[in-house]
Amino acid sequence: MPRRAILALSAMCLLAAGLNGAAAQGLFGAPPANAPAGTAPDDSGTPPANAPGGTVEPATPPVGWPPSEPGSPTAVVRPFYDQVGLEVDPAQRSHFTDPAKTVLDKSDALRKSGQGECLDPNMALDNADYDKGEIDKSLKTLESINGDQAKVIVAFVVAGNPHRLEWKLKKAGGEWKISDLLSVTGEWALSQYQCE
Repeated sequence: MPRRAILALSAMCLLAAGLNGAAAQGLFGAPPANAPAGTAPDDSGTPPANAPGGTVEPATPPVGWPPSEPGSPTAVVRPFYDQVGLEVDPAQRSHFTDPAKTVLDKSDALRKSGQGECLDPNMALDNADYDKGEIDKSLKTLESINGDQAKVIVAFVVAGNPHRLEWKLKKAGGEWKISDLLSVTGEWALSQYQCE
């Protein structure tokens, strides 16, 4: 199966894993203009607009970083958007586990040897031009936890181009650690880099 199909399938699996429509809409775009609005109850218990006593309120998808518990998968990923290039900083290695940690360690060794760089310095931004204001305005996140595995999907727009990344995390020693970073848009994964 081609890698693009696998990545697309993994994004769809998140939706099938029980993510509600409102959260998915915020990350994957709005429904078509002709889609009926307010025809089903949402998780809040508010009756639909066409039900007796229903009200019409504009749907506002969550924007930016939702409130998160300290140490949650989203809280582990957020600093990499607050400071560009943090993912390649050796001081941050404690936030990673294999296979990502091994690739980052090999990249550090290559840099120290004077043979050049293996990784782009802004992988968290999908190697896009950095415009923090533009990214912050469009950034949306979605977290999914399944036992000791988690994913944080981050989507944003730069210069009119949408980007979507998937951070994979594992529980290690009671803490969430980043095991891989995949670009759904750019079709690359940190674990696939050969830094030798």
